[in-house]
Amino acid sequence: MDHALKVTTDMAIGPRCSLVVNGKPVRIATGDTSFEAALPGGIAAGRDGIMQDAVPRLAQTSRARPRLGDGTARQAPAPSPLAVLRAAKRGGTVLSVTPLSESVCEVVVTVSRPLDLRPGQAVEATFAGFPTRPLCPTQRLDGATELNELVFHLRRDGRALGPALGEAIGPDHGVRVKGPIGPAPYRPGGGRLVLVSAETGFAPIWAIARAARYLESQREMVVVAGARDAADLYMRPALAWLAGTGVAQIALVAEGGRPCAADVRPGPITAHLPPLRSSDCLIAAGTPDVVRAVERLAARAGASCAAIPYLSSLSRARSLVSRAD
Repeated sequence: MDHALKVTTDMAIGPRCSLVVNGKPVRIATGDTSFEAALPGGIAAGRDGIMQDAVPRLAQTSRARPRLGDGTARQAPAPSPLAVLRAAKRGGTVLSVTPLSESVCEVVVTVSRPLDLRPGQAVEATFAGFPTRPLCPTQRLDGATELNELVFHLRRDGRALGPALGEAIGPDHGVRVKGPIGPAPYRPGGGRLVLVSAETGFAPIWAIARAARYLESQREMVVVAGARDAADLYMRPALAWLAGTGVAQIALVAEGGRPCAADVRPGPITAHLPPLRSSDCLIAAGTPDVVRAVERLAARAGASCAAIPYLSSLSRARSLVSRAD
């Protein structure tokens, strides 16, 4: 992480400093490292593809953190519970449009400055000449995503943007982005993490799964990724990375279409979920029918479930966003 540092000392209130990291000012105490100073401000971001601000801040809580060298503790201010309602605007351009399967493209957008996004959160994206769409940024399938990049998985048969991908929408196409919208579906904590995706709902699931492997490497995780057609199961490189980090329960599911490959299970996505426990934390993303079915199964088991349904209109998407953090 490149640091632009500017340090001043205010003797009137003691040895306090102003540290500027990547253009974001942070108030610290002398003796702190730059990483510890940046972490409470949500600036920290690794080189291995973790989304910026992947370390969530606890809502309506305060944290006591020792000051280096004196053995005392100081109280950090509690984050505002309205933080999820604040959205920033960015301008950007399309960097690349890459086919991932017959029906899915990866669209990479370079923005002027990074957005303060948590894994699984959405943005409002307006490609010049096209209507605004709610989209969930993710990582590249190999995880090599820059801080000023937003990566989207879009279907070519989508009604708004699909027919234009790779043609009217290509490199250097202008984009306006506003976000985040909605609360973050992922919170570190106890219980098994069960991640379920349908079609391009894998985009937020991949962002969440990758962050969770860094933040909670010992937490049990189950990943079920499905599509109607086995040819649209484009997420194999990402699933291979998860398997390499110790995720043992991974399922690829195709509901219909052409004959399945040996590593693909046929049938409904929900038929391949593990037996659910009341302590499980489920996150389901993708087509509304699959998301609602997962919600019902979670409710039946007494487990928690965060839903990210992919809807066709911005107004319907906004109606599902809770104003509570």
